[in-house]
Amino acid sequence: MKNMNEIKMRQAASGKRAAFTLIELLVVISVMGILAGFTLSVLGGIKKRQYLSTAQGELNQIETALDNYKAKYGVYPPGNANNPLLSQLYYELSGTAINGVNFVTLDGSSQIKIVDVPTAFGVGVGGFINCSKGSGEEAQVAKNFLPSLPPNRYNLYVTNNGVQTTMLVTSVGGPDVNYQPLKAPGLNPFRYANPGTNNPSSYDLWIDLCISGKTNRICNWGSGKLIL
Repeated sequence: MKNMNEIKMRQAASGKRAAFTLIELLVVISVMGILAGFTLSVLGGIKKRQYLSTAQGELNQIETALDNYKAKYGVYPPGNANNPLLSQLYYELSGTAINGVNFVTLDGSSQIKIVDVPTAFGVGVGGFINCSKGSGEEAQVAKNFLPSLPPNRYNLYVTNNGVQTTMLVTSVGGPDVNYQPLKAPGLNPFRYANPGTNNPSSYDLWIDLCISGKTNRICNWGSGKLIL
């Protein structure tokens, strides 16, 4: 009987030692909260770097295409003097051909009516330089400087004048959902100006990413990265 009582007393003591006090429980919860916050912060930083790295790579690809374009035509593509957000860059770098009343990109992914080009991109833009035209020895054959461009790198946009056009966009979106420079969800186009303000002898090319409410600019001037 004595042994049984001793065993019960040991079990009771062990049970008391295994139990958490309220203070201990609150401490554990606090530590877990701190660790969770730290983990979310680290993951957020990793995601931000992924966004910036992806957009930087896409901008670099466009820069290469622009250099190849200049090597062929001796000039960089013209820009939209009224709005760098609405440039004709997609059509110039993809190359076009005339099919009836439309300019059609060489890969057949997009078209725009010839009469709508000035409405979409400015009165000074009557067509595209990189366009197949003529025949025989006088023929000009357009070239696609962005071959195999994935579908998430371009998107349709209807201008305020009702013209359906196609824009070069970043695949990462805003990425904040409420960042919509063209008031269209998920549509974040590359900005292009020729001549550039920062590069007056060539062009300005940039993309703005809004990450956790802060605007991060990736561009082809200065250090190449700005937080606005």
